[in-house]
Amino acid sequence: MSAVPSHRCASRRAEDRGPVCATRLSTGSVYDGEEHGRFMEKLEARIRNHDREIEKMCNFHYQGFVDSITELLKVRGEAQKLKNQVTDTNRKLQNEGKELIIAMEELKQCRLQQRNISATVDKLTLCLPVLEMYSKLREQMKSKRHYPALKTLEHLEHTYLPQVSHYRFCKIMVDNIPKLREEIKEVSMSDLKDFLESIRKHSDKIGETAMKQDCRYNQWKIIAKIFFSLLLSPNIKAQQQRNLDNIVSQHPRISGGKKSKKEVCASSDLEVKTTSPMSEQDSGILDVEDEDEDEEVPGAQDLVDFSPVYRCLHIYSVLGARETFENYYRKQRRKQARLVLQPPSNMHETLDGYRKYFNQIVGFFVVEDHILHTTQGLVNRAYIDELWEMALSKTIAALRTHSSYCSDPSLVLDLKNLIVLFADTLQGYGFPVNQLFDMLLEIQDQYSETLLKKWTGVFRNILDSDNYSPIPVTNEEMYKKIVGQFPFQDAELEKQPFPKKFPFSEFVPKVYNQIKEFIYACLKFSEDLHLSSTEVDDMIRKSTNLLLTRTLSNCLQNVIKRKNVGLTELVQIIINTTHLEKSCKFLEEFITNITNVLPETVHTTKLYGTTTFKDARHAAEEEIYTNLNQKIDQFLQLADYDWMAMEPGSKASDYLVDLIGFLRSTFAVFTHLPSLPDPAQCLGSKGTRCSWPSST
Repeated sequence: MSAVPSHRCASRRAEDRGPVCATRLSTGSVYDGEEHGRFMEKLEARIRNHDREIEKMCNFHYQGFVDSITELLKVRGEAQKLKNQVTDTNRKLQNEGKELIIAMEELKQCRLQQRNISATVDKLTLCLPVLEMYSKLREQMKSKRHYPALKTLEHLEHTYLPQVSHYRFCKIMVDNIPKLREEIKEVSMSDLKDFLESIRKHSDKIGETAMKQDCRYNQWKIIAKIFFSLLLSPNIKAQQQRNLDNIVSQHPRISGGKKSKKEVCASSDLEVKTTSPMSEQDSGILDVEDEDEDEEVPGAQDLVDFSPVYRCLHIYSVLGARETFENYYRKQRRKQARLVLQPPSNMHETLDGYRKYFNQIVGFFVVEDHILHTTQGLVNRAYIDELWEMALSKTIAALRTHSSYCSDPSLVLDLKNLIVLFADTLQGYGFPVNQLFDMLLEIQDQYSETLLKKWTGVFRNILDSDNYSPIPVTNEEMYKKIVGQFPFQDAELEKQPFPKKFPFSEFVPKVYNQIKEFIYACLKFSEDLHLSSTEVDDMIRKSTNLLLTRTLSNCLQNVIKRKNVGLTELVQIIINTTHLEKSCKFLEEFITNITNVLPETVHTTKLYGTTTFKDARHAAEEEIYTNLNQKIDQFLQLADYDWMAMEPGSKASDYLVDLIGFLRSTFAVFTHLPSLPDPAQCLGSKGTRCSWPSST
């Protein structure tokens, strides 16, 4: 079909379109007027014209249409062939692509799995540290490593959990964190309670160790002091030399932190002879038998594991509850302090009771001192001072009560040594102990009373066992032994050949030595009390004066007043007291030597021995007067005289002869007295009193 007819047809359509448009413009007027019929006719005519045009056009294009249909039919055949080829090709392709599809599906699944695995690995990479930290937390709590567990919990909460907070298990962990913190608090508090219970049970062991260390330190100071005294004073007293030898011999292993199997803490005491009543139980106050000789004495920090306190303190500090922990700790320790300061009812019976009481107190404050210096603010100095003031008052009250029951001077002395060691140990930790030393001065008065009671028995035994006869010596050795025990010098007696006799009986050297032993016993108590030499000298002299004026004087008076004592015994007592009176100056020198305080020092107390022995001698003289006059009265009462005789008899009466014989034998006994009586005065009339010049 050519293009020219097509253009013409288009031109015609445009020309015909003009009247139609004009008709459209007048359509409204057609419907409004009476030309409707006419319009319809024209419209029908117009339709017929268009139909003819269409028919002409179809006829004009029919051959092209037929040709097109023919070509289309050919195309349909070719299309069918092509379809069959495509179908066949598709079938072949489908058959060939099945394995590929299967492989592609497998690849798709693998890629999907790979993507899932990769995502899972990424998520696990985030979650595994959380789980590992949580596992680590549980392991630390299981092994009771609470402070590291708390640190792990902090890291878990603030570092790891926020990264995986959208997972459900993380939310569960977050919800459990407060419970875990509370569990850590409870477990750490349980450990603290176990620690408090442990140190309450073992405070005596801690205190015993601390007192051993202080005892060892004091022993070294004593050895050094005596050693330097030896260097500075070549004429040092033999007693101090003996003291040093004994300390060294008893403690051969005191060096470099070692200790002997038995530590004698009263080693500074001066030695006394075995005849002393105080020499049986004055060896020391601390005997340690449960440790080897070469074992080092551990410190309090070695005996106690303080880690529960430190852990609990750190945990509560991190959790913001430090104040709660401090209040709890101090409250519990105050309760324990009250228990420790409560003495047992039978504490006064043995030294072990006092020792255990002191060990517990020392152990308590050693622990508190260690806590004070190793923690920051758990306890402070004000808290420690408050506890110490309470402990000091209760301890002093308990000691005053229980020490009043002690009647054994050895126990009182050991108690004093124990109190000194107790005070020195705590003073080494910075606690003020002046009140304890003031209380020791009170105990010193009690100690003096117990000594006086003990020496009352000693003097009675000496006086009762004496034969009141001059001491005979048969050789030079015996003579030197007596002279070594009692300061006696007599040139005439030394010139006499053996055997010979001392003018006094055995009780003179025994009493003299016991007075010295009493002075030694008093000196023992004064040691380590931080007293000056003048105070020690004054204390010894006052106690010795009490011994002479009260104890020894009463014992002599009791012997003199006995009913069965004879004139010979009374005369010997006079002789003995005369020599003891002369020995008082030697006792003065003895006290001066051991205290290094000269008698000329102001306020130095003098010994009253001269007065004591004078009073005893006067009492003996009075007793002699009384007994002699009673005997003369008896002779005169028994005599039967002829009072009416006119002339004297050739010989004296038998009664007078017996009386003169009695007086002669009696005055023969008086020849040993320092000054002889006047026989003419003693032979006076009945009822007259026999007297002789005073020996003074």
